Amino acid sequence: MQSFDRALLRTNRIALVAMLAAMGVLVFANVALRYLTGYSILWVEEASRYLMIWLTFVGAGLVLRYGAHIGIDTLQERFPRHAAAIRAVLAGTLLVFFAAMIVLGVRYAMLAWSQTTPVLGIPVGAVYLAMPIGFALLALHIVIMARPFIARRHYLSDEDFDGEAPKL
Repeated sequence: MQSFDRALLRTNRIALVAMLAAMGVLVFANVALRYLTGYSILWVEEASRYLMIWLTFVGAGLVLRYGAHIGIDTLQERFPRHAAAIRAVLAGTLLVFFAAMIVLGVRYAMLAWSQTTPVLGIPVGAVYLAMPIGFALLALHIVIMARPFIARRHYLSDEDFDGEAPKL
């Protein structure tokens, strides 16, 4: 399981870095080209918008894994004896929600597959596939982090990121 987890982390991070780097290079090149020559690359705005959508969905699992999403923990603080049960219900509810969003996301992407984007001409469904893939990653991450989270409210950490580090 640990080797699968490391491979998932590595792949997820590489995908995020590649998407963010591509967005940065494309937008910078387009702005520089526009100011230096008066011309811009037509497809850069559309491509960077779609990369941002993919970046958001693909990155959500890592953010969940490290406990960096906004959370309201009043209920478990109010009932500390039942905190583990509350976290178990929360994790289960999230997993059910993620599964529903995977199914709905695939259906939505397939529905829009015949439409194409205005400039790039790629299927709109390819853009919408970010949703089920992102929710599948969220589901994988919550399954991996569930045991320590439910038992001790412990978020995962590794050599690159410590989810338990004190916030400044």
